[in-house]
Amino acid sequence: MTNARIASRTRTTSESSIELELDLDGTGSSSIDTSVPFFDHMLTAFAKHSLTDLRVKATGDTHIDVHHTVEDTAIVLGQAIREALGDKTGISRYGDALVPLDEALAQAVVDISGRPYLVHTGEPAGFEMHLIGGHFTGSMVRHAFEAITFHAGLTVHVNVLGGRDPHHIAEAEFKAFARAFRQAKSLDPLVVGVPSTKGAL
Repeated sequence: MTNARIASRTRTTSESSIELELDLDGTGSSSIDTSVPFFDHMLTAFAKHSLTDLRVKATGDTHIDVHHTVEDTAIVLGQAIREALGDKTGISRYGDALVPLDEALAQAVVDISGRPYLVHTGEPAGFEMHLIGGHFTGSMVRHAFEAITFHAGLTVHVNVLGGRDPHHIAEAEFKAFARAFRQAKSLDPLVVGVPSTKGAL
């Protein structure tokens, strides 16, 4: 590989402070500390199943709510993904995955399109109000995907096909997204240049 697909980003506001490093061609190793334990669990799963090496250190006003820290971390993750992808030469571009976690089942489709768009459906009624791990509300799952897709320039469809346990549903969503992203970011030796008739993504 001629160019390393790595990125390092920071973001500091009155609400949070984020330091993040990633390598898109890693093995899935991670060191995650966002001060939001369930989100640490989700980002660890994302790293492992997308084969992205990921280091995150984040602090924020979690005494008020986890919202700012989760959303700002997802913003920085999206920015780093976009930077690490570079001009997208040789990528597969598309990926899809169907991932179960016990009774939960989630599907994700990713297009590294340069056009931010999220379609997020199927979470059961009331899911957004559930506290997962006593601190992370179900509504933060969509917020995280919105921030990642917008700042990474991805088109993403996530659909929950079934599930009862909020933890299982959220984890199936993140793992499905990770597996689909793993396919989409992969380098395809048959692809010459950028996989778009426009010549750019």
